[in-house]
Amino acid sequence: MARILIVEDEAALSGLVRSHLEKEGHTVEQAFDGRQALAAADHARPDLVILDWMLPGLDGLAVCRELRRKHLMPILMLTARGEVADRVTGLQVGADDYLGKPFSIVELAARVASLLRRVALDSAAATSDSSQPLAFGPLVLDLIGHRATLAGSALDLSKREMDLLELLLQHPGRTFSREFLLERLWGSDFDGLDRAVDTQMVRLRRKLGDVGACIETVWGVGYRFRPELAQQP
Repeated sequence: MARILIVEDEAALSGLVRSHLEKEGHTVEQAFDGRQALAAADHARPDLVILDWMLPGLDGLAVCRELRRKHLMPILMLTARGEVADRVTGLQVGADDYLGKPFSIVELAARVASLLRRVALDSAAATSDSSQPLAFGPLVLDLIGHRATLAGSALDLSKREMDLLELLLQHPGRTFSREFLLERLWGSDFDGLDRAVDTQMVRLRRKLGDVGACIETVWGVGYRFRPELAQQP
């Protein structure tokens, strides 16, 4: 079963969710404000975070943005805000799913299960299926040989460009912050600006030709790979 972090300032609701998830076999930790949430995420390394939007001090959006700087775990956002624009904002800063309040505990559990299944599939793809190339239209990535081809022709990519392409293609639809990419690809001791990521992305997009349009800029956050964009005019 999974390790789950609940970030919710309403103690009664948090306790209800915790009780239900623990009955399903999960290990659950609670945080009641944004600062506690960030500390708990660093300490517990949860497999999934259930995050309320309206938190005292550091709100859920800020927490989500900070989590995405370091972590890849799925984030389920809870909120009473019903506007479509609000939901889009939550997804843009890195949330993987969205559940409006009030909600059914059964639906929440179903969404948690769905997100955890996706994590399991991603993990299986990254380990047992690493011998199988990743193919998105004319772009084929050989994870074993660390080679990429476009319409059958080998791409001349630097090691960092290859690492970046592998990360994006292994997690289609996942938003990566510039800060996360800097730490992942340049190292925690890199003292340069996050423009280094933008510069690298420009070069990678250029080398990918039309497929480069699938690397979408998420304003104010970072980048994600959306293969469906290649099919749009």
